[in-house]
Amino acid sequence: MPGKPLPDAEQLLAALIDQMRPTVGPDSGLVGIHTGGVWIAERLHQALGLQVPCGSLDVSFYRDDYRKIGLHRDVKSSDIPFEVEGRDLILVDDVLYTGRTIRAAMNELFDYGRPASIRLATLVDRGGRELPIAAQFVGAVVSLPPHQSIELARTGEGRLTLVLHEEQP
Repeated sequence: MPGKPLPDAEQLLAALIDQMRPTVGPDSGLVGIHTGGVWIAERLHQALGLQVPCGSLDVSFYRDDYRKIGLHRDVKSSDIPFEVEGRDLILVDDVLYTGRTIRAAMNELFDYGRPASIRLATLVDRGGRELPIAAQFVGAVVSLPPHQSIELARTGEGRLTLVLHEEQP
């Protein structure tokens, strides 16, 4: 994506809110994946006026590459402060790439109970899926070569921004 600016994360968040508003009820559960997905879920929760508290997941122990990459030093605890059983859930992540993080998140969610449904909201879908995972709510679709990645950052004031990284071969 050289020469092309990244989309504005705040505009993508507004697009997600617009997409989700007609389909999300006050009893829907939002669950953000650490770290960027939690930031987005908190903002969505407030904008959509949901009554159920926001949940968070750290899928580090559920990843299928855990033994290969090891444990990240910033492992967070998962917190689902509502009953999952029978509830419509929206799983929230910042960047959808291979689908492996989402698979891990769904595995962890089922440890809390059997939801009625799980839909996926993501700020950016960058393609490159290795698993049959698709988001129902997407801020933007961005094509990137495998040596580039997108990271969500948050300023001290809580503003969200997207950062492009070049991976070293």
